[in-house]
Order: sequence, then structure tokens, then C-alpha cells
Amino acid sequence: MEEKVDISVEFAGLKLANPVFTASGTCGYADELSDFMDVNSLGGFVTKSITLRPRKGNATPRIVETDSGMLNAIGWANIGLDAFVEEKLPVLEKLSCAVFVNIAGETIDEYVAVAERLSGEQAIAGLELNISCPNVELGGISFGTDPSQVSEVTSAVKKVVGEKVLMVKLAPAVTDVSVIAQVAVDAGADALSLINTFTAMVVDIETRKPVLANKTGGLSGPAIKPIAVHLVNKVYNEVAKSLGIPILGMGGIRTASDAIEFIIAGASAVAVGTANFIEPGCAVKIIDGIKKYCVRKNISNVKDLVGSLDQDLTE
Repeated sequence: MEEKVDISVEFAGLKLANPVFTASGTCGYADELSDFMDVNSLGGFVTKSITLRPRKGNATPRIVETDSGMLNAIGWANIGLDAFVEEKLPVLEKLSCAVFVNIAGETIDEYVAVAERLSGEQAIAGLELNISCPNVELGGISFGTDPSQVSEVTSAVKKVVGEKVLMVKLAPAVTDVSVIAQVAVDAGADALSLINTFTAMVVDIETRKPVLANKTGGLSGPAIKPIAVHLVNKVYNEVAKSLGIPILGMGGIRTASDAIEFIIAGASAVAVGTANFIEPGCAVKIIDGIKKYCVRKNISNVKDLVGSLDQDLTE
């Protein structure tokens, strides 16, 4: 039975070997993971955020562990577009899995400039539009919470990406995430990724000051998983399902069971983030676990699991 299980998926026209990605910001530019796992065994790889110019990011400390998770306030620290193209694209070109580049900016023009430069690179399958980062003063979440700005930045980037898949990363802390999702799709998004982190704070009771130099950071990890599963299911039912838009689900995934929850809720694929810091090779175990689950449940194709929540399995 195991040999007959098909865990390949189609994601916005891309044929992926399996439904497991890395989440942006947790695995650098791929070469950092090579000592721990075969990156080519993934369905997809998402780079850390790339901006038009290099960024040092926020002051330190900018990471703190919490109960069932962590806060980060990295602030888009990265080498910048030029260095990324010269130094990191040659690494990414060697990968056989789908490569998405997470792009960010302080203005719409910056998003467009990065997207346009990367649109002709054959090593890249798609771009993940980061309009939901809570750890920067300009750009990021300021774009992702306003429907008019979501529409403007998505449509502007869509005009320059050519044949690349455009995936928009949604902010969870909005009045109605489905409204933002619908606006993004209407503006040209080929896929959606959710959720990003929640703005949160940890206080040092000895100094009575925030632990993070940025005061606040983005909460990720197992603490946010139930919320993430709910929001994925909401967007799937209210937006993505009827339009055939794939969702990359994320938020606290550590095990195959976690990943399967997201898939049943409506995610076509999943991304592993914070767990990579604890066990860098965990994505490979998750892929194997998904296959074993399908064997155990006599599911011949993992696609049959997508959005299967509430189905009457007795029929």
C-alpha cells in the first residue's frame, strides 16, 4: 500500500513532490540547512525576506523564548537584493524543489523593484509577498492590514512578476482575515500563505523592561497553532475553496500530526518555521509522517485530505 501513496501536490500550477515547505525567516537561504537535511527532499523552500537594500535589522536582543513558542524582532535583516542575486541565487539554482523568495519593502516601489529584478530568474518558482511582518516601522504589516493597500501592493507586484507564482502572506491580527484574503486574490494573488506571527511582548520583571530591544516581537510556535488552523479553515471556506486558490498553512507546526491538521482544515501545503530552530531536520520527518498517516488511513492521494474537515467518513 505504501508505494501507492501519492503525496505530491499541485500548488498554483507547480508540481511539488510533497506538501512541506520551510517558512520564511527560519532557514536563511538554503545553504544553512544542508548540514542537517537534504533540502531537495522538500516540496518547497522559502527564503528569508529580501529587500531592495541591505538591512541590519533591529537591535539585539531580538529573539526570546516563551512558553510554547518564541518572539522574534529580527526586522528584515538581510544582505539586500544585489548580494542575494550574486551570492545566494547560485545556491538556490542547485535545488530541485520549488524555491520561493520572500520579498519585503518600506514602499510599494521597493516591493516592485525587488519583484521585477527576480522575475527573470529561472531558479525561482515564485515570490512570497511579505505584507504582514509586525517587526518593522515602515512597510510590512502596515500594508497587510489595510484592504486598499493590500490591493495596491499586490496588483503592482503582479504586473511585474511575469510567470512567477505570486503568493501573498497574510497578517492574522485583522478584523476579518477573509476580507484581506479576498482583496489579495482579486488583486492577482495566485496563492495565499497564513499565518504570520502575532505582535507580543515579554517583560523582564527584574528590570521592568521588555526583554526585546524592539519592545515587541512576533509570536510564533505551538502557542499560535490552534488560531492558525482556524484562520486557514476560515480563509479556505470563505475565499480559497470556490476560487481554487491554494493555501500554504503555517503556525506552530512541529510534527506530521500538526501538518495534517492544517491540510484537513484546507491548506494545500504547509510550512515549518520555529520548529527548525529546535530540530533543523524535522521537515523530513514530517514528510515521512504524512505518508505513513495516509497509509494507515488508506488514503491513496494526499490531495484527498485537503479541506476534508467535517466530511462524513462513514459513507
